[in-house]
Amino acid sequence: MPDVRSTIEELRQNDVISRIWRRDHTVWKSDPTELADRLGWLDVMDFTSNHLPELETFSNDVRESGIRHVVVLGMGGSSLGPEVLRRTLGSAAGYPELIVLDSTVPTWVQSVTDAIDPARTLFLVSSKSGTTLEPNSFYSYFRGLVEQAVGAEGAGEHFAAVTDPGTALEELARREGFRKAFANPPDIGGRYSVLSYFGMVPAALTGMDVRKLLDSAGDMRLACGADAPVAENPGALLGGAMAGYALNGRDKLTLVTSPSLHSFGLWVEQLIAESTGKEGKGIVPIAGEPLLGPEAYGGDRLFVYMRIEDDDNGRTDDAIDNIEASGQPVVRLDLKDRYDIGGEFYRWEFATAVAGAVMKINPFDQPDVQQAKDISVGMLEDFKSTGHAPELESIGSVDALLANARPGDYLAIMAYVLQTPEMDEALSELRTRVMRRYKIATTLGYGPRFLHSTGQLHKGGANTGLFLQITSRRDRDLEIPGEEFSFGVLADAQARGDMGALQSSGRRVARVHLESEDPEALRRLTAETS
Repeated sequence: MPDVRSTIEELRQNDVISRIWRRDHTVWKSDPTELADRLGWLDVMDFTSNHLPELETFSNDVRESGIRHVVVLGMGGSSLGPEVLRRTLGSAAGYPELIVLDSTVPTWVQSVTDAIDPARTLFLVSSKSGTTLEPNSFYSYFRGLVEQAVGAEGAGEHFAAVTDPGTALEELARREGFRKAFANPPDIGGRYSVLSYFGMVPAALTGMDVRKLLDSAGDMRLACGADAPVAENPGALLGGAMAGYALNGRDKLTLVTSPSLHSFGLWVEQLIAESTGKEGKGIVPIAGEPLLGPEAYGGDRLFVYMRIEDDDNGRTDDAIDNIEASGQPVVRLDLKDRYDIGGEFYRWEFATAVAGAVMKINPFDQPDVQQAKDISVGMLEDFKSTGHAPELESIGSVDALLANARPGDYLAIMAYVLQTPEMDEALSELRTRVMRRYKIATTLGYGPRFLHSTGQLHKGGANTGLFLQITSRRDRDLEIPGEEFSFGVLADAQARGDMGALQSSGRRVARVHLESEDPEALRRLTAETS
């Protein structure tokens, strides 16, 4: 793999790994802004390990109080790590079930409401800044439900917070009687925070072996240390491969996993996209894509296969072997068991930081995310003053969008609908059809979750994306206590804001507005796509 060898040699000559461990921000940029104060993830396991007794006590108190569900109210880095832990490890016997809410789509919020008893649920409000619109809206909504169920006086005991010290959320937790507020180290960005309170509080509450996760991460930290030869450093090797291949045209990092690790791509996707997609370049993470034969892939791919022992790997092993035999580059990462994801969280964080150094970008900022937020907020302000909700309608068509496809492009499907197994299957059918017909990579994000992850890449990365927004008519809506707008108005404003930001960035876009959130409507769309 010549691209990797030359990149690893460049890392060695420039002493990149040692400089990262010395917290030398110039390995990325001369300006320390959002660099010097974003490196706490390098050794956050020490902080979390020191607070394990506190986490265990809190978890036991919650369980013994009769709580049956823990609902994380977050977005982006504060929600995707817990979601991966939920799907990969699940809750231990006798512990609450974990649910993650990171969508403002009314049917999604309603689905969580239907799954829980507010009187036996703990809501974990997670936000680094403490001012994120979505978690704050979720809190207002569920606070109202809890007060209806148990009364205003005892409602605070059903809420906890994870945030930075001194934020408005920490103050809210104190003022409104939250059961507990966890102050996270402030020198960690959201997408690098899974091994901190943001990931480990939900893990502890649901009976996962937090010590085992942190030990796995600690072992990987040692392997990625400054004293390890660069050519044997697992984070440097992966980061070198990511950047080396990307700079040579293979910028579609395609993650393939054993079945039990399938959800890991959700977290990797936001880490890589938001960290590298800026300054007109970046690595495009491809997660959850249908695994097809070698003929479906172009020359812009790097495959990474995360394989866990004793999983049902037969079909995936055969497919990866065939893909590699066709000449595609494949990096293989072997895990012993599911708790090795602790180390994988760390490996991928370190690798992404290394890739940023090679590509000469800041992997810790997100300069192109704010525009979509500003447009959305403007629409909400208009709604407050006029009462006219943001209107959504179809723009262009799928066929017209795909007619612009060029080698090296990718299709980004952005679906503002409720995620269900049937919806996943319908969207997978669309991805398969596009891959076979146009030989381009495909991504899928449910909105507005992806605005806090791949949204940065969409606007700030290379102009190689074809962006298909899927929205639908709202058959039901939910009011947000204390706000003049509903969840439906908020979700539609976010869809409009994202489309406006993409258009102003000169991206190729289309919107399909469905009459309902029925997966059959998507299947008809797929059947009509040439």
